[in-house]
Amino acid sequence: MTVAVAMNSTPEGREALVQGQAEATLRGTDLVVLSVIDADSVTSAHRDAAEAQARQVLGENSFTVRVEPDGGDPAGALVDLVSDVGATLVIIGSRRRSAVGKFLTGSTVQRVLLDSPVPVLVVKAKEH
Repeated sequence: MTVAVAMNSTPEGREALVQGQAEATLRGTDLVVLSVIDADSVTSAHRDAAEAQARQVLGENSFTVRVEPDGGDPAGALVDLVSDVGATLVIIGSRRRSAVGKFLTGSTVQRVLLDSPVPVLVVKAKEH
């Protein structure tokens, strides 16, 4: 069993990491941090940057990082990664968007919700 978290540098992405660690601890399972990047290939610099970003939120907690290029389809790349790591749950951060904004630009979160082979937990950033 594995809990997977879709990571990005937004407050919602950081909250997803926090909730992912909590879920992995609760379930007694591994945590895998997923990062899809807008690039043709992944370098060690991409992996190091993703791990450093996750480490800022997760501290010394144990986790694994997977970084993959998005191939122009971040939602599809994320769903593929969820399957590749054998996740039993995926956690993704989301921000509030207007109906017009969703219509015009689509939604990565919506696509992940519809296409994920496992349950998806969507979290919002905590308001201060």
